[in-house]
Amino acid sequence: MDILIAQIRDIARGAIEILPQLFISLIILFVTYLCAKLVRHIVKSILKKTNLRPSLVELLVLFSSLTIWLIGIMIAAIIAFPELTPTKMLAGLGIGSVAIGFAFKDIFENFLAGIIILVRREMRIGDFVACEGYEGTVEAILVRETHIRKTDGELVILPNSMLFKNPLTIRTALDQRRTTIICGVAYSEDVDEARSVIKQAVTDCKTVISDSRPVEIFANEFADSSINFEVTWWTGSRPLNIRESRDEVVTAIKSALDKAGIEIPFPYRTLTFKDPVSINTNQKVVDQ
Repeated sequence: MDILIAQIRDIARGAIEILPQLFISLIILFVTYLCAKLVRHIVKSILKKTNLRPSLVELLVLFSSLTIWLIGIMIAAIIAFPELTPTKMLAGLGIGSVAIGFAFKDIFENFLAGIIILVRREMRIGDFVACEGYEGTVEAILVRETHIRKTDGELVILPNSMLFKNPLTIRTALDQRRTTIICGVAYSEDVDEARSVIKQAVTDCKTVISDSRPVEIFANEFADSSINFEVTWWTGSRPLNIRESRDEVVTAIKSALDKAGIEIPFPYRTLTFKDPVSINTNQKVVDQ
């Protein structure tokens, strides 16, 4: 009991001796809180005047606040525990960082990929993108993940590392996008006349951009039943623009070819027999 009481007294004496240091450390932490709040306000005010994305602004504000807190906590810890030197603290942080890095490898990978994506300007909110079979409109770009709304209304949350490491198609990088359909006419028709009729029909469509982008019609191939034309034009870049324009162009081409008397053929089949084939022309009608 004497030994236990002596140890308790030593602990109490040591606690009393470091009370002034703990009090100073608490004051430093309070000052750190005020400084971090002030720095957040200043950094946020400065960055709002730039063209940086809101998510990137919040990230930089968070980093500035964390830096102030890290410095303040280190100073408070050194004052409270004089035997704890900056070298020892940095060494401990280094070992801890390695351990945390291995434990949260995927999280840090997505975090770093998110920073790079936020810094780059190629992908914007509202863009229609495609990556690894996922297509949709970008609704949010966060530090760890990106939210994509599919055309059927479903929300897909993709990790940023996936968008960073794999090929990413941004379909709305430009306001205009080229689209193509195949149109066939019968072999008996005049190719040049058919091309002229198709081109005029496509050019007259409202959804087709023909003033700055040419409408291109190419005879593409000798198909089984028709001469196929590759019909290419420019329209809006969003998926709905493409569908609406295809609908208008197909309708216009069908109407124009019908008016010009140019045949859009059904599939023809030619059967060839090695031996002669007899044809029975007698027909027997059976009443039922």
